[in-house]
Amino acid sequence: MSTLGVDGIISGLDTSSIVSALMEVEAQPQVLLENKKSDAEEVLEALQDLNTGTAAIATAAESAADPDNWTAYTATSSSDSVTVSTDATATAGTLTFTVSAVAAKQVSLTDAVTDGASLGLDDPPTLTLKNADGEYVTVTADSNSLADVAAAINDSDMGVTATLVQVTGGASPTYRLQFTSDTTGTEGAFELYVGDEAAVTAGTAARLDSTVVTDATDASITLYAGTAAETTFTQSSNTFSDLMTGVDVTLGDDVEAGDSVTITVDTNAEEVEGLASSLVDAINAVLADIKSYTSSTTEEDDDGNSVVSAGVLGLDSTTRNLKYALVQAASGAIDGQSPSQYGIVIEDDGTFTFDADVFAEALESDPDGTAAFMQALAARVQTAAEGYSDSKTGALTLKITSQENKIDDYADRISAWDDRLAKREEILYAKFTAMETALATLESQQSYIEQMIESLSTSSS
Repeated sequence: MSTLGVDGIISGLDTSSIVSALMEVEAQPQVLLENKKSDAEEVLEALQDLNTGTAAIATAAESAADPDNWTAYTATSSSDSVTVSTDATATAGTLTFTVSAVAAKQVSLTDAVTDGASLGLDDPPTLTLKNADGEYVTVTADSNSLADVAAAINDSDMGVTATLVQVTGGASPTYRLQFTSDTTGTEGAFELYVGDEAAVTAGTAARLDSTVVTDATDASITLYAGTAAETTFTQSSNTFSDLMTGVDVTLGDDVEAGDSVTITVDTNAEEVEGLASSLVDAINAVLADIKSYTSSTTEEDDDGNSVVSAGVLGLDSTTRNLKYALVQAASGAIDGQSPSQYGIVIEDDGTFTFDADVFAEALESDPDGTAAFMQALAARVQTAAEGYSDSKTGALTLKITSQENKIDDYADRISAWDDRLAKREEILYAKFTAMETALATLESQQSYIEQMIESLSTSSS
């Protein structure tokens, strides 16, 4: 507060100290409001902390309640040369097959020459490719240089890649053009000729890829070989999609015909275990916060007496109800089965522990039943958590809004007291100033009277 005067010149009073002491008394209601506002802010912070933690429970529970997250499977292959991948539709199982062939791209070469003219290419040359479907694609290069021939083929839609390869050095190096089909399998087979389509169909065009070093072959695998159920799959690609439901199998280049490969698909225990353990961790975090905010503390005052203080949320019914709702949701039986059968155990202090070994055993013995139980439990926990943390209707959310309104009200009332106290201080200083003025007037009058009496006394003598 500002000082609106000076200490008493006439009275000798310490006006500033007197006004300050009086204002401390006057300000007691504001001090009480400030204390209440501080307490309310502490409660708000605790409620917001609990709300954040409870929202985290809802998120973890939503993830654990989602059936798609429990279809996490991992697939392995008995052969390092065969890779497998799974999607959300995969299920546990085992399948053995025999490799008959691996899909390959056709690779062809020209003769070894020093230039395009040596291949009998006109300048510029016209080239025609005949694909596996009997279709023709014709291109004309800019010149008969081997580089231009390769560029023309690569810029076309022939489905073939041309590469210029030096095969001998020296003063007159020789080269071959290598042609590789863009796709594996017999559908990528091709013949490349010098000339147009008419010359090719007439049989008068010379073949440019005179040597085939790798034939275009399809991939082929056989299931249940040697039995009445023997089945062979043949395709251009080395990846057999959905060979098992949700499982793709890819043959590597080094797989050999006759190799027997076993694919095994198991539940990804580590991933689904994380769903359960994360849920328990989130619940325990909130329960720990509730304990911290509701537990009373004992301290000694200046006289050595024990003083018990309630926790910041010790008297809050919403907090107590939240704890009860979470414990009930996470510990209650479902269809006669206890969460402890799946590794979720409630301890004497009301917190939970997650026994990964028990969970793993349940998952191994009954993966579908374990998934169904955990999804139901998580859904129940999610409902309980969202009942308190929902951004619009949650009990904690509404409590927080109410607390914020209370704090705003305290702030407004404190601000009003600032104005009231400032005016009161002005009044007090004005009164003391008026008193000093009156005393100065009386002192002046006294001095005048004394002077008059002294003057009369002098005249009489």
